Amino acid sequence: MSVELTQRQMTRKALSVAWPAMTESFFVALAGMIDTMMVSALGSYAVAAVGLTNQPKFIGLTIFFGINVAVSALVARRKGEQRRDTANQILLTAIILACIACVVVTALFVGFAPWMMEVAGSNPDTHEAAVEYFRIIMGGTFFNVITMVINSAQRGSGNTKLSMTTNLTSSVVNIIFNYLLIEGHFGFPRWEIRGAAIATVLGTVVAAGMAVFSLFRRNSYVRIPLMKQMKLRYSRESAKSIWHLAVNTSLENIAARIGFLATALIAARLGTDEFAAHNIGMSVLGLGFSFADGMQVAAVALAGESLGAGLKEQAKKYGSICQRIGLLISFILALLLFFGGRWFYGLYFQEAHILEMGEVICRYLMFIVLLQISQIIFTGCLRAAGDVRYVLFAAMISIAGIRTVTTVLLVNVFGLGLHGVWLGVLADQLSRFIMVSLRFKQGKWVNLKI
Repeated sequence: MSVELTQRQMTRKALSVAWPAMTESFFVALAGMIDTMMVSALGSYAVAAVGLTNQPKFIGLTIFFGINVAVSALVARRKGEQRRDTANQILLTAIILACIACVVVTALFVGFAPWMMEVAGSNPDTHEAAVEYFRIIMGGTFFNVITMVINSAQRGSGNTKLSMTTNLTSSVVNIIFNYLLIEGHFGFPRWEIRGAAIATVLGTVVAAGMAVFSLFRRNSYVRIPLMKQMKLRYSRESAKSIWHLAVNTSLENIAARIGFLATALIAARLGTDEFAAHNIGMSVLGLGFSFADGMQVAAVALAGESLGAGLKEQAKKYGSICQRIGLLISFILALLLFFGGRWFYGLYFQEAHILEMGEVICRYLMFIVLLQISQIIFTGCLRAAGDVRYVLFAAMISIAGIRTVTTVLLVNVFGLGLHGVWLGVLADQLSRFIMVSLRFKQGKWVNLKI
């Protein structure tokens, strides 16, 4: 029988689940920034070329992000309901669905890579490099997808340490092979951007092997031996539950990526140097997201498990606790951006005009991270409860609508350049924060069934 916990116990539990997820997300984001830093040795064109692939890549992974959110929420809820067999069946079904989708996505995105890079805003000096990088990355999607699905189930069961270990190892492998293959050290070939892409894929191969191995451990809540013992198979009922959550989350991600792509296109048209500075700003924003994502993982696992056990008030408390921790982190990040923004950009560029652009971007980022972290945690609680349609609505309004329209007006009509781009990002984050925080505080989300 489930028992309500005290505030202190809940805070400790939230931190115990969140810190591996935050550590994982932070080092994955950091590895991505180091990846960009190592590529930057080739010139600003290389930073811009790699940056062009970001939004198309995430669009390709959209359906898998949806599946992952669904798996985490469903496994957490079934754990609270003490239905371990159904939790394992959900993972098995999700793996089968993800593998089928992966074949289709890989074929389409590798085949249409040149066209996609043109749509993403490639210039003559970035197009070929961007296409080569993108094809290699998307060609290795399978390993990334397998890791993501398994780790999402482990996170839903409360095991965030495994995901941390696999992704940290993947990041280390990526960085090592970046060093070896980008500029050709220790007798390895100098493959430049191609080397960076291959290094990324090699990291995902190692992570996939570790994730699969975790399903054979005795202490794992989801296990392949258990699936065999229970004679579990693909389940239409489980697939229906997964798709119900995944489709809405995928549509949300598509709306988000359309908004992000529109912003990237506008930034790319400002010039190669401006776009390179913008991409580093997005990397910093990704670093803030990494902390928010860690707290969101805790919110999904703990709120979902509480709802499965029928402890609605406890689910609300977990959401509030995670948000307060996230807010403290965002204040620290804002201070670091205020005092160290120019220094940070100096790690990538030496040109004074790009460093000045970086300082401008960091001023906007200071306010954006304060909103971003809280809204992502609130969004995680709503997803855990199955309130994915509202989250989709909020994303469509704020990202695809407010962000895109604001950016187009401020840049193309009022000529504000990078100021206009980042004011658009700020408008998006503010509107999303308002919408999801109001929904969370209303509390109706705890009554939903999934």
